[in-house]
Amino acid sequence: MNKIVTYFLAFVLVSCSASKKIFVTERNNSAITGTEFYKQAVAFNWQRRDSFAVKEILGGNIPSFLKRFVPVHTEIKDPNGKSITATFYVSPDYLSIGSDDDWARIDITPMAAQKIADSFHCFLPARKMVDDIYKAAKVKLEPVPMYAFRDSTVTMYHHHLIIEGQRKQRNGLIAGIKKDVVISEKITKDPKPNRVAIYGWHKLDGNPIQPLYTGHVNWYVDYSHGIRLVYRTIYVNGRPMDYIDVLKDKVLKKLLCDEEDCDFYRYPY
Repeated sequence: MNKIVTYFLAFVLVSCSASKKIFVTERNNSAITGTEFYKQAVAFNWQRRDSFAVKEILGGNIPSFLKRFVPVHTEIKDPNGKSITATFYVSPDYLSIGSDDDWARIDITPMAAQKIADSFHCFLPARKMVDDIYKAAKVKLEPVPMYAFRDSTVTMYHHHLIIEGQRKQRNGLIAGIKKDVVISEKITKDPKPNRVAIYGWHKLDGNPIQPLYTGHVNWYVDYSHGIRLVYRTIYVNGRPMDYIDVLKDKVLKKLLCDEEDCDFYRYPY
């Protein structure tokens, strides 16, 4: 009877978590569009661009589809060979600004990204999660590297337009279009301070262009960096857990992280 009750509760928890929606201030109809964001930000340095993006996003200026998170499932074996499953919820696309009719993906520092994530009860993914998201994606696109003025605002907008040309209005969880800003123990182990960790940009064969890398200072951001939000609550065998508690568990951490310690949880700001 106890097992039956346990299984029933797990089923109820998973059923109740079949969809996730972040709660954001309703977008004002007079808010700027994605195109207008880039027109205004074109002359900004990274600090002003970050501040501008944070202000707009926390004010609710994001397309409505970005508020509805989608499930990604993963599974590991415990030391006894028993299966452990987990479901985490991710934004269907990278962080964007604007209306449903005119929106644009934006590239920001991990400090700005963390501030937004904290406000939305979210976190940034680990490397393993980026791989799992790619496997689960309905829309997989070939990466398009750009080589000139990589950190300019103009190049960022140009890259967004290229992706939209590839996407051809297909909907669903998308991947292969950005390097993810990730959480990684490499940041704490790197001898240089104030690092950003990036990973991903999977090719169509499933192999990432960008290995896990902390060579950039944390204020550096270019057109290829994307911010994927993940809802903090992870459902482990149907039971809700905060992602930090999962990462602190010596067995469960492997559901989200493929590094040894998995002890870097968020970027300071």
